[in-house]
Amino acid sequence: MANRARASRVCLGVIATAHGLKGEVKIRCFASDPTALTAYGPLTDETGTVNYTVVRYRENKGIVVAALEGVRDRNAAEALRGVQLFLDRSRLPATAPDEFYQADLEGLPVRHVDGRALGTVIAFHNYGAGDLVEVEREDGGRFMVPFTADFVPSVSLADGLRIKADDEWIYSDRRSRERS
Repeated sequence: MANRARASRVCLGVIATAHGLKGEVKIRCFASDPTALTAYGPLTDETGTVNYTVVRYRENKGIVVAALEGVRDRNAAEALRGVQLFLDRSRLPATAPDEFYQADLEGLPVRHVDGRALGTVIAFHNYGAGDLVEVEREDGGRFMVPFTADFVPSVSLADGLRIKADDEWIYSDRRSRERS
């Protein structure tokens, strides 16, 4: 994956499923403040060609329930399941010196806290229990660690990430292939 100095678009959320019969959708919002879904203008799909305007929204048990312009029934809402919602980075506010958007970290180098080079950040995931950072090692293998201060004590746009993880975790995919 090519190192990107700054991502041109930032994923603010993903449509999880339909909600109710009138075309509302549940959105898993990745922004720290759900008002970001409406504050900066229309969102787009991954290709940047389809616009989605949030007409109204509310929070319900940690999920954003939103009405999108033009989505009038449950069938139309169900068809949007899995659509990622992006915003042009230029429309977002600047970050403080110690803040960043996760998209800015993709492509950065990853080192162990002992200084060993481990690979490159390729993605972030959240399966409901917190953010995970996915790292691709130089040998092509991949591993994930929780994106918490315990596992990732240092994050720098200039220097990349420093992680704390045992070799068993970092190279677990190798061992599973060797056993097969």
